[in-house]
Amino acid sequence: MRTELVSEPSDPGHPNEDFASVGLPASGQGGSLVVLDGVTPPADGGGCLHSVPWFTARLGGALTELTVSLPDVPLAELLSRALIRTAGSHAATCDLSHPRTPQATVVLARWSPASVEYLVLSDSALLVESPDGTVTAVLDDRLARLPPSALATDALVDSTVRNREGGFFTAAADPSVADRAVTGTLPRDGVRALAALTDGAARWVERFHEGGWADCLALVRKEGPRSLVDRVRTLERADADRLPPRRGKTHDDATVVYVEL
Repeated sequence: MRTELVSEPSDPGHPNEDFASVGLPASGQGGSLVVLDGVTPPADGGGCLHSVPWFTARLGGALTELTVSLPDVPLAELLSRALIRTAGSHAATCDLSHPRTPQATVVLARWSPASVEYLVLSDSALLVESPDGTVTAVLDDRLARLPPSALATDALVDSTVRNREGGFFTAAADPSVADRAVTGTLPRDGVRALAALTDGAARWVERFHEGGWADCLALVRKEGPRSLVDRVRTLERADADRLPPRRGKTHDDATVVYVEL
């Protein structure tokens, strides 16, 4: 088995809000990956005493443990349990009902000798390669399908589409959000490789259109996750000189986990 992981903050002086892990149980049978992309809060905060990295570290740590230690429990149920555990660690001090309480996108994958399970919530991506080289992107595209007018301001997003029906969902404090995730199970012999990407790394496809998802996975396999992130940074620097400037962050935290099964 080959595993590679790269996670880089948007700015060396800014904490990385992403989380990534690969868990391999002591039995040597199977494993799991966890990728979270923390949602940066607005300048006026999100009703919580804790930072986004604090949240993603705890949620990611819980998911890493649970996906390995409870192999018979479905991933959606494990996400729900991890959210309950994480919420319990700061419910007494923080307003977890605030629309910007710390939250994250989620990608989970778990493999056994018989199957590969997956879960995707919000705008990170999971690429699945079959033995014949076909690459399937598992996406939760609810955010991408919203009209630009629905995303005009943070206040509008928070009051109308964030964690609401007809909008999009992220992992925050409500464990029921786990039931909103995109989930599925594939036969193990139908999967050759997996790649999980936060949207900061997926920009190579989604923002800069340097290739499709199959091209992206081929690049990661041949040159490694570091090469993909380095290419995104080069494209971001060139894009910063555009007039008029593109809307959105010039740089974003970028994480890639690659696993060959």
